Amino acid sequence: MHRILAWSLAFLLGVAGAVPAVNEDAVRQLWQLLDYVAVDYPGAVADGVVTSPAEFAEMREFSSTALRRLDDLPPVTGKEALTAKAQELERAIEGKRPGGEVAALSKNLADAVLRLYPIPLAPLKPPDMARGAAVFSQQCAACHGSQGAGDGPMAAKLDPKPIAFTDAERARQRSVLALYQAVSQGVAGTSMPAFTQLSEADRWAVAFFAGTMSHDDAARQRGASTWAADQALRSRFDGLAALTRSSEAVLAESVDAQTARDVTAYLRASPSAVLGSAPTGLALAKARLHESLAAYESGDKQAATRLALSAYLDGFEPLEPALSGTNKVLLTQVESAMLEYRAAIADGRPSEVAEGARRIQGLFAAVDSELDPAKAEATTAFTGALTILLREGFEALLVVVGMIAFLRKAGRPEVLRHVHVGWISALAAGGLTWFAATYLVSISGASREVTEGVSSVFAAVVLLGVGLWMHQKSASGRWQAYLKDKMSSAMNRRSAYAMAGLAFVAVYREVFETVLFLSALWTQGNGGALLLGLGTAAVILALIGWVLLRTSARVPVGKFFSASSVVVAVLAVILVGKGAKGLQEAGLLDAHPVAFPRLEFFGTYPTAETLAAQIVVALVALVGFWFNRRQSARSRRLVEAT
Repeated sequence: MHRILAWSLAFLLGVAGAVPAVNEDAVRQLWQLLDYVAVDYPGAVADGVVTSPAEFAEMREFSSTALRRLDDLPPVTGKEALTAKAQELERAIEGKRPGGEVAALSKNLADAVLRLYPIPLAPLKPPDMARGAAVFSQQCAACHGSQGAGDGPMAAKLDPKPIAFTDAERARQRSVLALYQAVSQGVAGTSMPAFTQLSEADRWAVAFFAGTMSHDDAARQRGASTWAADQALRSRFDGLAALTRSSEAVLAESVDAQTARDVTAYLRASPSAVLGSAPTGLALAKARLHESLAAYESGDKQAATRLALSAYLDGFEPLEPALSGTNKVLLTQVESAMLEYRAAIADGRPSEVAEGARRIQGLFAAVDSELDPAKAEATTAFTGALTILLREGFEALLVVVGMIAFLRKAGRPEVLRHVHVGWISALAAGGLTWFAATYLVSISGASREVTEGVSSVFAAVVLLGVGLWMHQKSASGRWQAYLKDKMSSAMNRRSAYAMAGLAFVAVYREVFETVLFLSALWTQGNGGALLLGLGTAAVILALIGWVLLRTSARVPVGKFFSASSVVVAVLAVILVGKGAKGLQEAGLLDAHPVAFPRLEFFGTYPTAETLAAQIVVALVALVGFWFNRRQSARSRRLVEAT
C-alpha cells in the first residue's frame, strides 16, 4: 500500500511540475527594480544630458539586471512581449531619452510583469497607522529622520544618503507597494537593509506611514471631502491592491494634479476608506466581466482571460454556497456560461465572446433576484446545509468505510487506529480552516479551486492504484491464503501511515469545501436551521456507514474485494473529473465545452478535458482489470497442468 501512495504522490508532483512555478520574491524584486527606475531616472538625465553620472550608471545597471531577472522567470505565453519591452527600456536609457518617457516605459513594463506573473500586492486588511508610526520611530528614524526628511543621526555617515520621504517630487512617483518592497527586500547599492525581522503586517504599516510623510493635514482634509463627493473617483479604487499600486503621478493621468495629491494624501492616511467603495459579489463579477469584454475587443486576450477568471473566482464563486441552496439549476447555468465564455476568448471567437458576455449578464440579473435577502428562509438554510454535507460527505464516507471493512476482513484491527487518526485529523483540520478563513485570512476562490482540484486528482490516482491492487488479489481467488501469509508483513508501519494519509486526503478535500460553503451560508442568518440541517445530514451519513459496514461483514471475502475494487475505481473516475473541473475553474487547465450531459454526482462535466481525464482513468482501470484476470487465468492453467 505504501508503494501505491508513493507512486501516486510522485505522479501528482510530476503533474504539478508541469505548471510553471513562480518565485514570488523574484517577481517582487523585478517589479521593485522597474519602479525604482521609473522614480529615479528623471533625476539622472535632463534634456538628453546626464545630470548625475552615479545615478545614470545605476539606472543602466538596474535596467540590464531587470532584463536578466525577467529571463529567469518561467516561460509563459506573452513573456516574449515582456522581453521586448525590457529591451526597449534598456535602449531608451542608453539613449538618454526624456525622464517622462523612460518612467512610462518602466511603469508599463512593471504593470505587465504583474499581469503575467500575478502575486499578492496588498495586505489582507487595512494597516494599523499608529503601529506604522511606532515602527518608523524604532527602525527608520535613525537614518531617515523623525519627520522623514533624510536627516537622522546616522545619515551623515551613509553614502548614498537616505531617501527623504518629504521630497514631494520623488514622493509623487512612488507607490506604497514600492515602499513595502524596499522595506521587505532592501535596496541594492545602498545602506537600506531588508527588514525581514518585521512581520508582514508591520512592513505594510510602516510603508503606508512613510507614504504619508510628504503630505500635510490640509491636503488630507481636502482629499477626504473630494473622496466623499466623487463617485467616479471612488470607482477607480476597487480595493487595497489598487491603492498600494497607485501614486500621485498615476492618479494625475486622469484627474488634475491637486486632486491627485489630496486624494492620495487622504487614502494613504486612511486606507480603510477604499474598502467601502470596493465592489464585491455580483457587483464585482459584473464589473470584471465588462472589463474583460472591453479588453478582448481591444485585442488583449490575456487581460480578457484574467479578468474573466476574476469575475468568476473573486465575484461569483463566493456566492455559490447560497445559490446552491436555493437554485442549483441557475448555479449550473452560470458556471457553464462562464466556462464557455473563457473558452471562446481562448479560441478567438469574437461573436461568441460578445454573446457569452450578454448571456452571463442576464444570468447575473437572475442570481441577483434569487439571492434577494428578503427571500432568505430557514427552510433554505436547512436544505442547503443538508444537501451540502450529504453531497460532500458521501464520497469520503465510501473511502473510509471501505478502508475499515478492508482491515476487518484482513484481520488487522490494530491498524484501524491509523485510519481513524486520518479522518479525525481531517475534521480537526477543517475546524482550523474555518477559524483561519473567518478570523485570519481570506481564502480566495482561486485557492479554493486549486486545493479542491489538486486533492481530487491526488485522491483519484491513489484510489486507482488501490483498486487495481485489490482486483489483482481478488482475481487470483486466493484471498484467504494471501491474507494469512502476506498481510502480516505487508501491513507494516509505512502501509499504515499510507492508509492514514489516504483517509486524511479523502476526508479533508470534502471538509474544505463544506466549511467554505457553510461559512458563507452562516452569514445569512438562520443559524438554527443550518445546524439542524448539518445534524440531520450527519445522522443520515452515520446510518449509511453503519449499513455499509454491516453489509460488508456478511459478504464473502473474495466477493467483497472484487466488488470493492470496482467501487474504488469508480470513485477514482468521479474524483478525477471533479479535480479537472476545479483546475479549470482556477484557470490552470484549459476548457473546451462539448455537447454532453452534466452529471455532477459522477463528476462528469461537459468539457473535453474533464471527459478525457475520466476516460483515461476508466481505461486504465479496465485494462488493469483485464490484465489481472488474464494473469489469474494463466496461473490457474499452470497449476492445473502440474
